Amino acid sequence: MNKTIKTSGYLSLATIGILLVAEVLSAEAPADWLNRMSAALQKASYAGTVIRTKGGDAETLKVVHSVTDGVISDKFTVQEGNGLEIIRTGNEVHCILPDKKSVLVESWNNQTTLFSALPGSDVQFGHEYDISIVREDRIAGRKAVLLAIRAHDEFRYGHRLWLDHETAFPLKTELLDADGSLLEQVKFADVSFESSISPEDLSPSFNLESFTLHPGTEKRVGVEVETDWASNDLPAGFRVISTKTEQLVGTEDPVTHIRYSDGLATVSVFIAKIQKKKIARRSNVGGSNAYSLQIDAYQITAVGEVPAVTVEKIATSMRQR
Repeated sequence: MNKTIKTSGYLSLATIGILLVAEVLSAEAPADWLNRMSAALQKASYAGTVIRTKGGDAETLKVVHSVTDGVISDKFTVQEGNGLEIIRTGNEVHCILPDKKSVLVESWNNQTTLFSALPGSDVQFGHEYDISIVREDRIAGRKAVLLAIRAHDEFRYGHRLWLDHETAFPLKTELLDADGSLLEQVKFADVSFESSISPEDLSPSFNLESFTLHPGTEKRVGVEVETDWASNDLPAGFRVISTKTEQLVGTEDPVTHIRYSDGLATVSVFIAKIQKKKIARRSNVGGSNAYSLQIDAYQITAVGEVPAVTVEKIATSMRQR
C-alpha cells in the first residue's frame, strides 16, 4: 500500500528519502543478505586497500584476491614496517621478509584469510543471536547496507557487517564486546571487483633471486577420531563440529583437537599430555582469548575469538568419560 505524507501540501524531501531507504532495506531479509555474502566470498575476485585493527593496533594492507576454478590465491602487502608480503596459492603460503631477504614457506588450509568470523548457514538467529538491517551507509565509496548481529548472552560477541549493496561483499566488519566497545575491525579504504586477476598482480614485488628459502615445518596432519573427552557444561548453542588428532610442532605425542561452534563463534580445545613447557593460564589479543589448565596428566587449552568467560567455561568443563 502506498503512503503519502504531506507537509503544507507538498511531499517532504526528507520524507521521500526515508521512504526510499525503507523500501530498499525491506526488499531483502537479513538472511538473504547473508546468503549473498557467502556466495560473494566464495566467488569474488578483488583488489583493494584494507585497514585492519586488532587489540588497539592498526595495519594497512594492499590486498589482491583471486578465485580461479575453485583455487584461492591471495597477495597481502603490509604498508608499514618491514614491508612483509604474504602470497598464497591454494594451501601453499610464502611469507616474504624483504629486510631479511628470506622467504618462509608454509602449508595453510584456512579459507578465511581476511575475515576471521562471519556467520555460517547453521547460526541460530533468534536463539543465540538476533540480526537486523540497520541502515544504508557508504564504505570505500560504495553504497552499503549495515547489518547488526546481537548476542543474547555473555558467551559470544556482537558483530556489525557493512555489505556492498551491489554484490553483498563485506566492505567492513566489526567485532564488538558485550558493552558495544570495538575489539576488531576490517575495513576497505578502496576496492575494485575484477572479473579476473592477472598473474603479475599476484607475483612477489621483489626479485627473490638473492633471497634464502626456508621450508616451513611439516604440515600438521589431522585425522578424524572419536574421543572420550567432552565438555559437561557447554554454553547454549555450542556443539561439536569436528574431533581430530594432530601432530603439532614441538610435541612428541599427538594432540586431540575438538572444535565447538554455534554457527558464528568457534572455540578450539587442545588436549595434550603435560609438557615441560608451561602455557600461560590466560591470554588474549584483540577479541581472541585462550585459557589453559591441568586436568590429571593433561594440559587443556581452549582458544577462540570469543569472550574470556567462554574459553574458561569450556576448558574447565572438559572431562574424560
